Amino acid sequence: MSKKFLYVSANPKEEKDSYSLKVGRAFIEQYKKQNPNHEVTELDLFKTDVPYLNAMVFDGFSKLQNGGSLNDLDQEQMQQIGNLNQLLEQFMEADAYAFVNPMWNFSIPPVLKAYIDVILQAGKTFHYTENGPEGLMKGKKAVHIQASGGVYSNEAGSEMDFSHRYLKSVLGFIGISELKFVPVEGIAMGLDIPEIEKLAKEKAIEFVSEF
Repeated sequence: MSKKFLYVSANPKEEKDSYSLKVGRAFIEQYKKQNPNHEVTELDLFKTDVPYLNAMVFDGFSKLQNGGSLNDLDQEQMQQIGNLNQLLEQFMEADAYAFVNPMWNFSIPPVLKAYIDVILQAGKTFHYTENGPEGLMKGKKAVHIQASGGVYSNEAGSEMDFSHRYLKSVLGFIGISELKFVPVEGIAMGLDIPEIEKLAKEKAIEFVSEF
């Protein structure tokens, strides 16, 4: 059976203008080369209708949980919950993932947070047991490729990293404990940017063999 790889990017820039996307491209093209029979889906969150968990969506959930059907929802609710379920099913069906984004103000872009809110659903990607929550996505792998102006992978900067640490915690919560990290960092510090990009691409390509 062909494996499914889901490449999730969250960057509004063109690929040629984005360090995270350029490194991500190096990774996914090498992945395709080494795994020609795998199904690769690229999901650009800035070009996707990612539903936010607002009052309208929660009202729709409530109607469905109380015995209602899709016919009880208004048109906008049906569309948003339909989009949400489609994204969730796509995520659940994948065997491995790449998350590619810039760090914005020490965290992730809002649309990536909205996507995480979509894929973290009790009874789908995790469930509660008498011993606490348990992830249902065990055995899957992911890589996180993130660009940042400063350096946050060292001890001095790690306390300000609410981006990679958050994603690592989220994925671990649903059972994805195998997460590789490719930081493309220090690009606003007057360092050798071509060298930073080159080393990040090399590291990303090295990780392909682990998928």
